[in-house]
Amino acid sequence: MPRPAKGARLWLRPEERSSDGTLRKRAVWVIRDGSRKISTGCAPKDRAGAERVLGEHFANKYQPNRARGRHPSEILIADVLTIYLTDIARGHVRENETKQRVLTLDAWWADRTLEDVNGANCRAYVDYRTAQRWKSAKPGKTGRAPRMVTSAAARRELEDLRAAINHHRREGLCSEIVSVVLPPRADARERWLTRSEAARLLWTAWRAKQIMRDKGTRRAVGRHVARFILVGLYTGTRSSAICGAALMPTAGRGHVDLDQGVFYRRAIGRRQTNKRQPPVKLPPRLLAHLRRWRRLGIIHNSVVEWNGKPVDSVRKGFEAAVRAAGLGREVTPHILRHTCATWLMQRGVSLWDASGFLGMTVQQLEEGYGHHHPDYQDEAVAALGGQYGARNTVNKARQTLAKVTRINGDSKAR
Repeated sequence: MPRPAKGARLWLRPEERSSDGTLRKRAVWVIRDGSRKISTGCAPKDRAGAERVLGEHFANKYQPNRARGRHPSEILIADVLTIYLTDIARGHVRENETKQRVLTLDAWWADRTLEDVNGANCRAYVDYRTAQRWKSAKPGKTGRAPRMVTSAAARRELEDLRAAINHHRREGLCSEIVSVVLPPRADARERWLTRSEAARLLWTAWRAKQIMRDKGTRRAVGRHVARFILVGLYTGTRSSAICGAALMPTAGRGHVDLDQGVFYRRAIGRRQTNKRQPPVKLPPRLLAHLRRWRRLGIIHNSVVEWNGKPVDSVRKGFEAAVRAAGLGREVTPHILRHTCATWLMQRGVSLWDASGFLGMTVQQLEEGYGHHHPDYQDEAVAALGGQYGARNTVNKARQTLAKVTRINGDSKAR
């Protein structure tokens, strides 16, 4: 994004102690904007929170150039990204994630203009990103190899750049069409959970206990994750919609109607997007669980709560449950949606009913999961399986006709 003054950047201010060892200033992320230093109030571990504050600092201080009809060489990519954040990103369900991706884009594209958006630079950006580790990677603490940024993640960031450029052009601010070259889309994931794997993951999350000073305690810390898993398996809903679901109609959130047994996945007031979120009827078993949780005070205002407060994301808790259950890294929260779709197909549910339940098009469901259906290509197999029988039937009919003709001929000769 555009930089006020000579540039605003995050800087981790170390803690300061007096000569007698008294702590004077704690370590904290600071925004350095020219000669100014602005504290974000975020601890060293909260880099994501500091980036959100930095994004708000940019948005509040800098006003991008909105002159109309300019040539791409005159338009800073930073301006394009800022306009996108101001006009579009505020309506996203995961606005903070969009801000972080935009900040990542800005760190590389820096002071380039739209004229620099071409295939070579887009590929260079992908190479740059895939050589980096995830910010959350802590190999020294976890003992596992650091996770590197994937080509799919870099592609997602470039999709944001493309969306920002397209919005900029639709506003009439650029005189030419600028195209973003994306890396190839990753192969569709075939991984889904078997019934036994799902049960193991669910019970592992339910039984998870807090560990303090390398000793286990009796405090359960994963039951909200277990509830999340149940809702995901029974409805095939995306993780953001599950975490954002309230127990009553609430502006900006989806909600579950426990009286009618319907999950309204799309947030009230949000427009429909390509990620369709139609209402879904809750299966009786899940509905009974939800009503019981509400009756016992396990949940109060949201479907997924921790200490009485809604949970924005279960990523860390889900990853911990996956590791404890002995499942691979490819098992992410989104696998619950894949699993639900796969189970529906395996149970023989019609494509029409399953697509409406999941919020997919029939074509998407058929292409991604249709091969799991017990009736998959049955007519073709039956037709081919009977071809030799059909051919023999024809041959036998011809042989019979020939015999009848010969017999009739013999009779006439006599």
